[in-house]
Amino acid sequence: MARKYFGTDGVRGQVGEHPLTVEFALKLASSAARVLAPNGGTVLVGKDTRLSGYMFESALEAGFVASGVNVMLIGPLPTPGIAYLTKRFECDFGVVISASHNSFEDNGIKFFDRDGGKLSDEIENSIEAYLEDPPITRISSELGRAMRVDKSRVRYQEFCASTVPGLDLTGFKIVIDCANGAGYKVGPRILADLGAEIVPIGCSPNGRNINLNCGSTSPELLQLTVPGVRANAGIALDGDGDRLVMVDHLGRLVDGDQLLYIIARARHEQNTLVGPVVGTVMSNLGLEHALAKQGIAFHRAKVGDRYVLEMLRQTGGVLGGETSGHLLCLDRTTTGDALISALQVLAIMKQTGRSLAELAAPMPKYPQVLENVRVAKKIDPNNSAAVREAVAAAERQLGESGRIVLRASGTEPVIRVMVEGSDERLVRELAKRLATSVASAAEAA
Repeated sequence: MARKYFGTDGVRGQVGEHPLTVEFALKLASSAARVLAPNGGTVLVGKDTRLSGYMFESALEAGFVASGVNVMLIGPLPTPGIAYLTKRFECDFGVVISASHNSFEDNGIKFFDRDGGKLSDEIENSIEAYLEDPPITRISSELGRAMRVDKSRVRYQEFCASTVPGLDLTGFKIVIDCANGAGYKVGPRILADLGAEIVPIGCSPNGRNINLNCGSTSPELLQLTVPGVRANAGIALDGDGDRLVMVDHLGRLVDGDQLLYIIARARHEQNTLVGPVVGTVMSNLGLEHALAKQGIAFHRAKVGDRYVLEMLRQTGGVLGGETSGHLLCLDRTTTGDALISALQVLAIMKQTGRSLAELAAPMPKYPQVLENVRVAKKIDPNNSAAVREAVAAAERQLGESGRIVLRASGTEPVIRVMVEGSDERLVRELAKRLATSVASAAEAA
């Protein structure tokens, strides 16, 4: 259930026929307890800063306690922090109440196993199988206990710092935007403990302003603030702290592809890079070309951090990520963690004496144009001879300096047409031409 989100209004998101309500959260806790801790045990529960998080936290607490499971409540903490502390505290499983980069109206529930990893499809299905059963209520002597462990978040701060041993950020001025989300306490504290002068923005949550005109999905204020206060760099997290984008001293955005390049090149030069770097089919072609110049192999997975992780495990790699900033540094931690990724980049800046702008400069960013073609029913555009012919013609025009991706959206009745290349005018022309071809094929299907 780690990948399944629910909407608090019962409409914007749901799993099967189950919108996220207090009643459903109670049932979900009971079902999860049956599968993950059938003989009792302990669960760590964390959340982001959404107003509804307090309500769902109470519902989950009641469901777990009634099922005989002890509950550790740690309050707002980044999702990767919950994953880490679930294993550190030797809990049977962990829970995060968050809808990541979505607006405050949404909320979701994610589960982690005892090792801080995502649950398998088989375990998720087992939990869902119990959702129609009445919630468990044990006798008084067998009830679980609940306790607050908010102060334990310092252990996560210490873990993040331990991934860059000896790093001293004295003399660095850093603007950090925590999206008014789960990282609003630990993010600034980690940087300050390492000696940085920090300028916090997006660190004043009120329950309704998470991801609102701030954070990794809206970095415009960060881009204005960094040069305005003459900072060395800016850091932007998303609401649950697993995505990262940065801003250089000139106010220019440095996205996940560029950050992945910076970390990979540094590891390669230090002879510590293991295996290929993994991106997705949407990663910028400039990343692939820049890594090739360094002699670094690059593989593409399907869109989604779980697919990047799967390919890293298959190939023995340690670095991967998406353009959005969900980066995996498996030589430092087991899951995508914006704060740990940011520390890797800051450590490279400190070690090399080079600015973020200088580190990102060798990677060209080719123009990408995305056209969304709405379709009446789900189709595979690659099954159309006319579309295949149009793609082949476009690829001949692009040559080796561009590429084309056609893929069906997993959440909408949309075919996404992406064209990328060094010539922006040509890219836009080809994207519109291919979108028309896909639309015609959809109408004929």
